Amino acid sequence: MKKISLMFCFAVQLMIIFSCSDDVAETTGEVAEVIESETYVETYSDTDFEATDWTDDTHSKSADPNFDEVFEDEAVKRLDIVITEERWQSMLDDMTSLYGMFGASSGPGGGGLAEVDEDPIFVPGDVMFNGKEWYRVGVRFKGNSSLQSSWSSGIIKLSFKLDFDEFEDQYPQIDNQRFYGFKKLSLKNNYNDKSMLREKVATDVFRDAGLASSHAAFYAVYVDHGDEPVYFGVYTMVEEVDDTVIDTQFSDNDGNLYKPDGTGASFAEGTFTEDVFVKKTNEDEADFSDIQSVFTALHAENRTTDPETWHANLESVFDTDTFLKYLAVNTVIQNWDTYGRMTHNYYLYNNPDTEKLSWIPWDNNEALQNGNREGSLALDFSDLNDTQWPLIGYLYEDATYRAQYDAYLQDVVDDAFSVSTMQAKYATYSALVEPYANLEVSGYSFLSSNADFQAAISQLNIQVNARATAVSTYLNK
Repeated sequence: MKKISLMFCFAVQLMIIFSCSDDVAETTGEVAEVIESETYVETYSDTDFEATDWTDDTHSKSADPNFDEVFEDEAVKRLDIVITEERWQSMLDDMTSLYGMFGASSGPGGGGLAEVDEDPIFVPGDVMFNGKEWYRVGVRFKGNSSLQSSWSSGIIKLSFKLDFDEFEDQYPQIDNQRFYGFKKLSLKNNYNDKSMLREKVATDVFRDAGLASSHAAFYAVYVDHGDEPVYFGVYTMVEEVDDTVIDTQFSDNDGNLYKPDGTGASFAEGTFTEDVFVKKTNEDEADFSDIQSVFTALHAENRTTDPETWHANLESVFDTDTFLKYLAVNTVIQNWDTYGRMTHNYYLYNNPDTEKLSWIPWDNNEALQNGNREGSLALDFSDLNDTQWPLIGYLYEDATYRAQYDAYLQDVVDDAFSVSTMQAKYATYSALVEPYANLEVSGYSFLSSNADFQAAISQLNIQVNARATAVSTYLNK
């Protein structure tokens, strides 16, 4: 890790002042006073420009998503975000209003989490990549607990969401602007991941196992918020499910897409409410009958008395095969921050080809470790409350579905998550990322030292060996 320099000291216009005196410079991330500022009002006065870098392949809606360019596996690409001083200040002011003073807790996760129902604000910014400019892109901070924890612990390396035509009404020059065919992208800050690989690797494993899942890639992100580009560190670019995942990994993108979040997302009996199943497509249609049908079939009285009929009814509305394959992958790799422990971090898509709801994983930065709270689930789900998490509990209690799950466990450790495959992947990715990780500085990093990165890579290699042993023990007991 580089020692923090005077570049790190935020200017007054960034709201947070760090003392640059000799006495204080040794204390990185120390939070000083908040400067009162007038409320910023966006005027969109910068409309007089020409989109000179615009080409069909790079900027237009007519271009197919260029996965080779945006999600290249064996590269760390540079991406610059340019935001005016006033707009950056407005983003910081908004974060303060949502989550309190920057750096208010002593470390990651400290101080508790606020219940906030609104997203941070979008502002127009420019994106620079491959010598080209994307104009007045919608830029905002993103995340939930990871965003709050990073902010409250004084780490300005925050996740971003980019929407390339968010402001097309204000700037007609960017009508239907795309980034190599992508409308929306997430830049994840690799919170709580000193390897910086877990988000990327988990998406690889899900897709290698034959599941619909986002693509991801490594990026070195720089942000210029008034003076010069500042290195914000290694990020993971993640493909958005409601943008190109359903468009390219399903034959039809017209079905209902849900991003569940809240009590009813557990599918426990009697917990369904429409507000929990947030629609990401067909938002104006107040029809949740597909979700309600899964609740009805899952909790039918014939589950134990007539399992064949129960299977048939459930499988007519829910893609049980995809879910069981997902469950096998998710449990083998150990991913605790999702269904089975938490009522979020997955999507459901009503595939028009099958008219069944299909499971799509999301937000995998906590994968590939035992995890926090109760930790990741046991392979036999002996630590699961089946009535609280019935999509796992009820299916695993059924002999037919349990046999299918067990078969997928073996497939996972033999192929997508085999020891040889994963150790080769870790070697390749860590060699790519390490030079950029070593450039991170305090206040813009979750690393305490360069040794943190290699220790985290070693732990990933230990974990994949341990999981192969655990699956073998489970299947042979």
